[in-house]
Formats: sequence, C-alpha cells, structure tokens
Amino acid sequence: MEVSAATSQTLDLDELLANVGQIVRKVLDVDLFAIMLYSERSRELTIRYAIGHREEIVRNLKVALGEGITGVAAERREPILVPDVRKDTRYLNSLDAVRSELAVPMIAREKLVGVIDVQSTREGAYAEYDRSMLRLIASRAAAAIDNARLYRRAERQYKTLRTLSRISHEFTSILELDELLSKIASRVHGLIPYDAFSILLVDEERKVLRHRMSLRYDQRVKIDEVPFGMGIVGAAAESRQPIRVDDVSTDKRYISSHPDMFSEAAIPLVVHDRVMGVMNLESDRPAFFTDDHMRTLNLLAPQIASSIENARLYRDIAERERHMQEDLRAARELQTVLLPATVPPIRGLKAAVGLRPAREISGDVYDFFQHSDGSTVIAFGDSSGKGAAAALYGAVLDGLLRTLAPRWRRPSQLLKALNDKLQERPVEGRYVTLLLLLWSPQTMQFTVGNAGNTIPMICRDGEIMKVHVEGVPLGLLPDREYDEIVFSAIPGDTIVLYSDGVSDHQSPKNREFGRARLENIVRKQCGIAPQDLINEIFADLDRYNMVRFDDQTVIVLKVKPQSRSKQKA
Repeated sequence: MEVSAATSQTLDLDELLANVGQIVRKVLDVDLFAIMLYSERSRELTIRYAIGHREEIVRNLKVALGEGITGVAAERREPILVPDVRKDTRYLNSLDAVRSELAVPMIAREKLVGVIDVQSTREGAYAEYDRSMLRLIASRAAAAIDNARLYRRAERQYKTLRTLSRISHEFTSILELDELLSKIASRVHGLIPYDAFSILLVDEERKVLRHRMSLRYDQRVKIDEVPFGMGIVGAAAESRQPIRVDDVSTDKRYISSHPDMFSEAAIPLVVHDRVMGVMNLESDRPAFFTDDHMRTLNLLAPQIASSIENARLYRDIAERERHMQEDLRAARELQTVLLPATVPPIRGLKAAVGLRPAREISGDVYDFFQHSDGSTVIAFGDSSGKGAAAALYGAVLDGLLRTLAPRWRRPSQLLKALNDKLQERPVEGRYVTLLLLLWSPQTMQFTVGNAGNTIPMICRDGEIMKVHVEGVPLGLLPDREYDEIVFSAIPGDTIVLYSDGVSDHQSPKNREFGRARLENIVRKQCGIAPQDLINEIFADLDRYNMVRFDDQTVIVLKVKPQSRSKQKA
C-alpha cells in the first residue's frame, strides 16, 4: 500500500524513483542501490537512480542483456538472488566490499522496464522473503515508471510540436536564404543538440548535392559537394527516406566530412514531390539520434523544405527584378532621348510639356515636327497598356512619325499613313491613340486630326471652347480614313493636351478626377504661363491622390500676340 501510494503521487520520473528508493531502504538492508532502466533501442541497462555507487559508475555503466547479475535478471525476467557474489562469475564488481546481491526485473505491459538492484556488504544479506518483497515493489514501480515515461514522452512531444509550430511560423517569415539557413541550424540545435549540421541542396544540372551551409561545433566550415546517390546523404536523397546510422565507421556509405563523428541522421527535403536537398546531423556520440529525434526531424523537414524553396524563389525573383530594373533604367534613358524634355521653339506659340510615368517608363508619346514653311506638327499619343511593352510600342510609333511626318503635312493623311504602316505588322492587343495638331503661324490656325485620343481643351477668355474630332486608334483596324477640323486661334488662346491618365486619375475612394475638374483648373488659370499651368494641374492631381495609376502627360500651348508688322499687313 505504501508503494502504491508513493508511486501514484507523481508522474515526475526523478521524484518517482527517489520515492521507490526510500521505500526499498526502509524494508531491505541496502549498502548499494540502483534502479536501472532499459533502452529497447540500444538493448542496454543504464543507471537512472542510485545510492552508494561511485559517480563514474553511475555515469558510464552500461549493461547488456545477459551481462552480469542485473543483465541476466533482465534477460530471464526473473529475480536473481546471490548470497555470495565472490562465488558467482556473473558478478560485475562495483565495490570490493560487496558480498550479496539481489536483482529484480521490472515488467509492465509485458515489456522490460528495467531492474531494481540491491547490494550488501554482508554475506547472505537477502532471503526468499526479501526477494518476494522486492518483486512486489518492482511490479508496482514498473507500472508507475512506465506511466511516467509515457507522460514524459507525451509532454516532450507536445513541447516539440508546439516548438515546431512556432519554428514553422518563424521560418515562413524569413525570405533571405542565408539568414533562413542560420535560423534553421539554431532552432534544430535547440531541439536536438547535434555536433555537426549541414544542409545540402540538389544541383540538377551537375547531379550533385552541394553543401549550402555546414557547421561543426557551431563554427561554419567549407565542405566539397557530394555526388548524387553517394554517401549517407546521397543515399537519403536517392531513396527519399530518412537514414539513421548509429556508428558511421561500420557503414560503407559514409563519406568522412567531420572527423571524430560517430552517429549520423540524414533527412531528405522534399517539396512538390521533388527532392530538393538533404538535412544532415552528426554527433560525436555513438547511437545518439533516437526515434524521437527522427520523428521530430521528419515533422520539421517539410516546413524546412518549403521555406528554403520560398527563399530560393524569392532570391531568383529578386535577381530577375534587379535585371528588369536595370533594363527599365536603360529603357528610361533611351526614352528620354526619344521624348523631348522641353518643347522646341515654335513660331507664334509658347509651349511646355510635363510627363509623370506611372512606372519607370511611360507609354505616352509626344513629339514636335517643324516644316520648312514655318508650320509645326504636334503629335500627342498614348500606347495601350503600361510599362515596358507600352513604351516599346510607343517607340515604334515615334520612329514611324519621324519617317512619315515630313511626307504628309495634313493630320488626316499622316494618321492614315501611320495606321497602314502599323497594320503591315500588327501586334495582337496593341494599339495607340494619337492626336495631331498642325499649327500654321501665318494663318493662326490649328488643323486637328484625332485617332481615339482625348479631345484638346481650348480656353479663350476664361471659357472652354467646344471642339469635336474623333477617329479609330492606330493599329487596331485596317484601311481607315481619318477626319480633321480647322480651328482659328486668337492671341491668348490656351490649348491643353492631356493623356487619359489625368482625367481617369482615381481618388482613394475610386472616384475619377474627371474632365470637368480639369476644365475648372484651366478656366481659372488660363492666363498664366504654360509651365505654371502644368504645375497647377499636377499639384491638384496630387491633392486628389498621391498614387498614380497611369502615365500623366500634359502639353500646354499658348498663342502669342502677333507682331506689329503682321498686324499692319
């Protein structure tokens, strides 16, 4: 009853063994006492609790089944009583003064739990009564120890799973590969105190496992690559199964990478049914890695594999983005050559241009072409889409403009010629809207042709004049004819050309900036200089929303007063 009470009070193994030891010492003459627990994996007994034994024996003694009196008792699962150990060749001498020994196995659920061993310096210290008493104690203690070990294992597994969950969340938040691998090494060491750690990644082209990171006693080391299928790590990758080796010196597959290592565990890292690497742990102790260690590594491996894959993808994307940014910067530099930063002098007009790309480069197109008679063609367009593709298509249009503008003065003719050229090599889903203005300073007239672009805004004496000219965007349909209108200007007129990135500009609540709001700005600021008016428009766009969703281009033309000589004429 006392044993049952003592063993049922706690599930803490150390406290439980101490309670059993106290009870045994109360009922038996004990000079040396030990509770030895059995490991199914190593098939050995080791001292878990002791009284009277030397420290080096407690720390180092390992008894195989059938070895010594305790080993025989464990193997036979029967108590062994020796009245005089000097006459028993099985006795393992722990103290010269010992004369008698009693070893009783502990059995629970038909499995060997361990052995209770008592020794005395008195010859014939133990009788059949003592053997029966210790056997009774051992049966109660076995069940309690088994429960305590199950509880400890369950508690350890719970803590491990909780730690794994926390680690998994931590890994997913790290996208820099070197930082991730260092974190993996640190967190795995917190769960399993290895002496050497490596992560090898598969090089598909060369068919090798390359050491991406290797540590030995927490110090980084450089190790050569491992041919695929060779060594313990290669075998794990090839078989796609974890491999545990208790003594690497007995395994022909072992490739020595870290001297003085005895045991090794290699876990394949699999993602999307593809082996992408191996996680390898080594210890300088034989048979160090347990079943629990392997279960922990197997649970952690999929998350490690996914995190490494994500980090590699992030690195590749970052590298591609870097190259893309370099290409975009080069394209931007080229576009600054194609698109004039300032408006060339135009007889009879003051002019300014403002361009704000939504991205690195713009799909908006504009240019100015002057004829020998003093007239000027002003081209203002917008390529479909955004970014590099739109800019490239716009560059094609600009090249065609430079070729065809000197040949065709009238906007309607030039638009038709441009559309015919684009239709010779059509690009699916690509088109460009284009507004053409032919300014004649002699007649003070604008001839306007439009291929789907925004209608110009003309302000005279604070009022917006209505003009209407439309047409199909260039490159969309073959064999198109285009109309044109003629507008007679007077000094002081202000003409505003703007891309749809201005009127379609969205507020944070998804409301359009709109033509009406733009008209209000132009109407109020009609008398100021062209560049100042562009600045006012951009400032109001930013007040509406700082975030740009499309390219914003504005060209402002203001008709100058005529010279006195022309007025007299």
